[in-house]
Amino acid sequence: MKVLMVEPGKIPHEADIEPGLRSLQAAVDGSIQAVYPYEDPVALICNEDGKFMGLPLNRALRDDAGEVYDIIAGNFIVTGLGEESFSDLSPELMEKYKEQFLAPESFVRIGGKILAVNQPVPGTENKDMTQKPPHKSGPEL
Repeated sequence: MKVLMVEPGKIPHEADIEPGLRSLQAAVDGSIQAVYPYEDPVALICNEDGKFMGLPLNRALRDDAGEVYDIIAGNFIVTGLGEESFSDLSPELMEKYKEQFLAPESFVRIGGKILAVNQPVPGTENKDMTQKPPHKSGPEL
């Protein structure tokens, strides 16, 4: 089954897993919980106890106004929905959700509100910004 794997601090990637409960549990490191936050025929499958287990926070779920209403802890996968079970994620939805979850996020609480802050996408850092400026000689102090 073709799914999108989303791990904390990493860019999402396509993965092939076997259909069935054991494979889903292995992908999220424990008991699964499926959530359906989008109108697309997709499910987000995460670790049901991820927050209680202290798994690293991964990505935010947002309402229609863009406000964070929940945060997924630990790995999660995005699957398609078949008539009776989870199925391959279509190529179009694979690309859509790769883009949506592309940037890893960090979280901060400010004024009683939780904010998600996008982190740089690994491998796309501006190399010019990470180099030291050339040494300039000047008058001795």
